[in-house]
Amino acid sequence: MPITLRPHHLAVAALAAATVVVTSALPAGACGGLVGENGSIQLTKTSTLAAYHDGVERYVTSFEFTGTGESVGSIIPLPDIPTDVVRGGDWTLQRLAQEVAPPLLESFNATGAALADGGSAEVILETEIDALDITVLKGGGDEVGTWARDNGFLLTPDAPEVLDFYGHRSQIFMAARFDAARAAALGQTAGDGTPIMLTIPTDAPWVPLRILSLGLEGEEVVEADVFLLTDEEPDLLAGGPGLSLDRSEPADSLLLDDLRSDVGMEWVPQDMWFSYLQVEADAADLDYDLAISPDESTLPTLADTGVPAPEVRPINAPGTAIPVWPVAAGAVVAVVLAAALLRRDHSSAVPA
Repeated sequence: MPITLRPHHLAVAALAAATVVVTSALPAGACGGLVGENGSIQLTKTSTLAAYHDGVERYVTSFEFTGTGESVGSIIPLPDIPTDVVRGGDWTLQRLAQEVAPPLLESFNATGAALADGGSAEVILETEIDALDITVLKGGGDEVGTWARDNGFLLTPDAPEVLDFYGHRSQIFMAARFDAARAAALGQTAGDGTPIMLTIPTDAPWVPLRILSLGLEGEEVVEADVFLLTDEEPDLLAGGPGLSLDRSEPADSLLLDDLRSDVGMEWVPQDMWFSYLQVEADAADLDYDLAISPDESTLPTLADTGVPAPEVRPINAPGTAIPVWPVAAGAVVAVVLAAALLRRDHSSAVPA
């Protein structure tokens, strides 16, 4: 991946550690959210930054593909409808990876029968970015699955369940489809990445994690680096093992200056909070998302973790005291449910 850096930037390798990287001990497709057509082409890396400033989330991600075939793509759940989808900066994601670790050199089964026979998802936005065809969709899990099938893609057997998992909370998805013929015409080769940036006004930002396990066997390991930039120190909630907060601190001014100088990143303010999280979990355990409260005036939304309240856990830096409110919230929910069940049982036991 060709990278253009200003003189004071440290050079990074084309395949340096990415923001979100899914790896597997088996030679599988190894990336969540992947849908593919005929051929052996694979999505090898997905890199992501979730930045939240002044009520707007900027979602920056990069796609890298390898192999042969006509096309391949990825489906990503979104918290709300984006107002803009453009090509991202040339080296923002690499600069973030450099901030936490100096760089080191270094076909699916069809499940059409499992999808409902309902209508297809509504297409909200379509655009081309280099060799990617970007489509923003609105619809539930069944509708998005139907759209994918109608557009020639094959889905993994777990796709209906995973798409429904997201469709119950947000019916907005982005499909990114790689056109190998157009990539060749543009001079792109295997391993080249295309960064894109979505601008998403939303009150409740969250990061989809479960989608990374799509199509993987239960013992396959998902490893991911997640970078967050927020105006204030965020409160974070998740729902299972394998997610750790390794750095939580005011963002270094040099980092923000570097990010601001990249293409499309002029919105970066003078001060932000920097959070770095790592995922290392078996695919079977990665059944949750990351809920974010970007400021002190709000709390993370329990539902955005994707798991029941008793399973929710706060994500804190090592040595930080665990807040009581998530545990208390889970207990309140349990008490309310228990009271409702007791009332129902009592009502059914009373003679008419």
